[in-house]
Amino acid sequence: MSVDKLVIAGLGKTFRSSQGETVALNGVDLSVGENEFVSLVGTSGCGKSTLLSIAAGLEEQSAGRITIDGEDITAPGLDRGVVFQSYTLLPWLTARQNVEFALRAAGQGGAALKHAAQEHLELVGLQGFENAFPAELSGGMKQRVAIARALSYRPKMLLMDEPFGALDALTRHHMQELLTGIWEKHRLTVLFITHDVEEAVYLSDRVAVMTNRPGRIKTVIPVNLPRPRHYNMVATQAFQDLHRAVLDAIRSESLAAARLATALEA
Repeated sequence: MSVDKLVIAGLGKTFRSSQGETVALNGVDLSVGENEFVSLVGTSGCGKSTLLSIAAGLEEQSAGRITIDGEDITAPGLDRGVVFQSYTLLPWLTARQNVEFALRAAGQGGAALKHAAQEHLELVGLQGFENAFPAELSGGMKQRVAIARALSYRPKMLLMDEPFGALDALTRHHMQELLTGIWEKHRLTVLFITHDVEEAVYLSDRVAVMTNRPGRIKTVIPVNLPRPRHYNMVATQAFQDLHRAVLDAIRSESLAAARLATALEA
């Protein structure tokens, strides 16, 4: 069994405003092992992105503890690479310069910086586009630059929030194959947020399903499919059974939310 890289224990998050309090997370317990790929799924508004933002150090929890390698997460850090649905590239920099920018922030320079930038752009299949600006790239290519940038300074863990959500279906499939290929080659620790159940099953070692708000972990489903993963697995009975199990867990939360809404209206 792998050593835990990320540990979330009793995590809570309450947002306060002039309108009152909103409890987004309550008692979240989850661990992600060294070099493990875990996807987080659930109904809209269940707190998936809030949880990832806390793991990234962009939000502070209201209760509980979250650690990476036993150290409390209190701020953003170079031990975590983050990829969002929006590409967050600097539009005035080329693809290579966007990656180099992250490397400089990590303290690298000189020939090693240029070599690392080129290496990671090639890793995501962007050789020949190093000098292109973001406006000259497709959505999928922009996200490849974002992934190359996040990987370039060799973080301990990759945090990804719906990174392929804005892409068309074919490009999304290509990006899923790219990501699983990179993961299988380099064995990163990944926490991946998605609404797409098929995507979660295809990519992951385990899929964690969250409850309705306030979010907590409802169940964790192991994905015992062989690696390397190939897209023809999607048609297999084993894949379909896992897909159904995850979907049923999410659907039960959706039905519970609908019943609650009906009761409140009555």
